[in-house]
Parts: sequence; C-alpha cells; structure tokens
Amino acid sequence: MRNLIPIPESQMAARPRDPDEPIIIKKYANRRLYNTDSSSYITLETLAQMTRDNQEFQVVDAKSGDDITHQVLTQIIMDSESSGEQLLPVSFLRQLISLYGNSMQALVPSYLDASMKSFCDNQEKLRDSFGKGLSENPFAKMAQHNMKMFADGWRAVLAPGQQASPKGKDSDDLAELRAQMAAMQDKLDKLDK
Repeated sequence: MRNLIPIPESQMAARPRDPDEPIIIKKYANRRLYNTDSSSYITLETLAQMTRDNQEFQVVDAKSGDDITHQVLTQIIMDSESSGEQLLPVSFLRQLISLYGNSMQALVPSYLDASMKSFCDNQEKLRDSFGKGLSENPFAKMAQHNMKMFADGWRAVLAPGQQASPKGKDSDDLAELRAQMAAMQDKLDKLDK
C-alpha cells in the first residue's frame, strides 16, 4: 500500500472523490467506522471485504486525522485469527515477533511485500493453468507420465511372474535391477546376524 497522508476533514466533504484515490474511512473514539464515500457506518468485516475486493482505502482517526490504516488492518487479522480462521502458523508468528528490534527489521516489510506479490502472481498462473484444463497443462502431463512410469515400475518389481517377460534391453535392465536388489537383501540379512 502506498504512503498516504491524512486529508483534512474540510477537504473530505468539499470535493468529490477521485476514483484513483483511496476511500476515506473515519474511526471515531467509540470504535465506529464511517465510510465517507458511502456516508454510512461500516464494520471491520466490511473493510476486510473491501480489501479482498482490492478497494483502496485509508483509515484515519476522526479526531486527530492520523493515518491508522496499519492498526486497523492488523486488528482485522487478529479478529480473523481469533475466530478460528487461522492462517498464520505459530512458527511464523514467533519468527516475526523475534524480528522486532532486530537489525533486519527494516528489510522485513519489503521482503514480505515482495513475497506476497510473488505468491499472488503464482496463484493467478496456477488458476489460469487449471482453467485451461489438464490437457493443455504441461505439469499435468508430466505428472500423468510420472505416475504411469511409477505404477509400471512397481508392477514389474512386485509381480514379475504375473506379467509377460519383457524383451530386449528392458529385460536385461530389469534382470540387473532384480539381481542388485537380491544382493542388497543378502547384505542386509548378513548384517542382522
């Protein structure tokens, strides 16, 4: 989110909102949130939905005009985590807490921001791949091929007498593999004694 500066209250009501500017949300001392764009009171859940809908907003303290967007977004995360929708693993939270006051603290926000953008980009690419279907997805083709090879290999190793004997080089390779496995089993048996 870009750095936003508080907008004086006199300017908020005096001009129509530019669609490229964030929606201004005022937070009052009684913890109520007021959407200046829709002229209505809203909840933290409304702000969470606005975030999911990629709507830019800035939360300002109604009395001081200070930007408190960070605190309110953190509160949304806290409420979500405490209501059973746990997204952040304990190990991550511990690591994050340990970085406060650390010499690396200044680097963490930009690193986390870049990581999250990369994650979202990859998520979008994955959705596109699934949207095109498995037939066009090279990863799905590779997975199907690998699963077939895996299944065929195990069938050959586990049930050699139940299939027709392969011919040629494959037969020699399989026989060599079986001999190596038998030799390893003999060595293991001798180690147990």
